[in-house]
Amino acid sequence: MDSINKLLEVMRNLRDPENGCPWDVEQDFASIAPYTIEEAYEVSDAIERGNMEDLRDELGDLLLQVVFHARMAEEAGLFDFEDVAGGIAEKMVRRHPHVFGSEEQRAHGKQDGSWEQIKELERSESSDESALAGVTKALPALKRAEKLGKRASRVGFDWPDQRGVREKIHEELDELAEAVGSRNQDHAEEECGDLLFAVVNLARHLDIDPEKALTGANYKFERRFREMEGAIAASGKRFRDFNLETLETFWRKAKDRVG
Repeated sequence: MDSINKLLEVMRNLRDPENGCPWDVEQDFASIAPYTIEEAYEVSDAIERGNMEDLRDELGDLLLQVVFHARMAEEAGLFDFEDVAGGIAEKMVRRHPHVFGSEEQRAHGKQDGSWEQIKELERSESSDESALAGVTKALPALKRAEKLGKRASRVGFDWPDQRGVREKIHEELDELAEAVGSRNQDHAEEECGDLLFAVVNLARHLDIDPEKALTGANYKFERRFREMEGAIAASGKRFRDFNLETLETFWRKAKDRVG
């Protein structure tokens, strides 16, 4: 707790209107939000790379974002860091009756679906009664599409199996081709979005995290492309010196070497 208190004091000093840092003083919730999202991604990146030293540092950066937001809220008389920490502690206790509940609840252990049932009860107390209530708009688009699909599925609006989703993907591909053929950029963008949404639904039916799957594909592409760049540089030539067919040969060899 000494370290937490020290961090809170550091933030109070940074936000001091007279003696603080001018940049920190002029920030607000909206201006800081992009940094909060960025720090969360950097935490994820450190985990993906397996670098625990970087993870420690990135978790500190993310914690600073929480402290920053809490300090601004405290200044506005809304809530403070204690409220944030206390609120999440209470939520975790409420959502884990098999750990913190009655003797009978603990004896029964974790029940399938209990987490979502408790969250559903919490959402029922909101003024928004939609099945899609609470799906944060600031989520990455792939993750938000996945959550929207899951919510719709809970009320019965879903394909019975993955075959229906695959058929939907083919349908969206045809509609995208038609939109591209019409040379209507806005329509093409809309249909491309529909295609991506359908692919996310297929991932959901396959119990695959689309964000994780695409992240893996990104890393794989980067790894292979860098290998290909190295081979081309070793040849003494540049990309523009080769036609697409030859570049494809370099690509296949890079795949064989690095997977």
